[in-house]
Amino acid sequence: MGVFDRNKQTQNMDLLKKLQWRYATKRMNGTKVPKDKLDVILQAIQLAPTSIGIQPFKVFVVESEDVRKKIHAAACPQPQVLEGSHLLVFAAREALTNEEVEEYINRVAQTRNVPVEALADFKKMVMSVQGMSADDYFTWAAKQTYIALGLGMVGAAEVEVDSTPMEGFSAPAMDEVLGLRAKGYRSTVLLALGYRDNKTDYLVNAAKVRKSTGNLFETIQVVFNRGQ
Repeated sequence: MGVFDRNKQTQNMDLLKKLQWRYATKRMNGTKVPKDKLDVILQAIQLAPTSIGIQPFKVFVVESEDVRKKIHAAACPQPQVLEGSHLLVFAAREALTNEEVEEYINRVAQTRNVPVEALADFKKMVMSVQGMSADDYFTWAAKQTYIALGLGMVGAAEVEVDSTPMEGFSAPAMDEVLGLRAKGYRSTVLLALGYRDNKTDYLVNAAKVRKSTGNLFETIQVVFNRGQ
């Protein structure tokens, strides 16, 4: 085994150890997440893949204690909202505007150094999303936020910041507290960031319970008929 292979194997083991370390933290101790670690988590979210690459959502990073108190009272009475350092509110776009399409196509052209005209077919594909019903579009956009949520949790584990994904909240109340509907967004899922409280979190020493790989994964292999 070469040096590169050994380094790669070590990196893989490190990642798995970090994922074993993380869990959905139930109680946090109020310690602030340093900016450099928060930036890693947000960049991981930024780099998440999305359908046609358009990222039809925004993540509202709630650090304000006053705002988190309002969220706790009105939308999500979970202790992590108050005990955590930051609350990330993932919110999907309610509609895709022509202006957003134009901005995206221009950004693709500039980033990849290609003429806008060369992206005409791709632009048509992007604009086809506008043909969805309002409900179908929001469902599609909301699914993209969950991809980003997953990358955010991996990023948090990488820098050893605890995280808790949460769906058990009132989306209408959250939208009201943050004024999301006026901005064209609706909340979909939350991610609390902070550090576990070793004294009060009943799951802090609990073993991770998961299906075995044999039960979770089924390999479908190609079987060739030798008679053909």
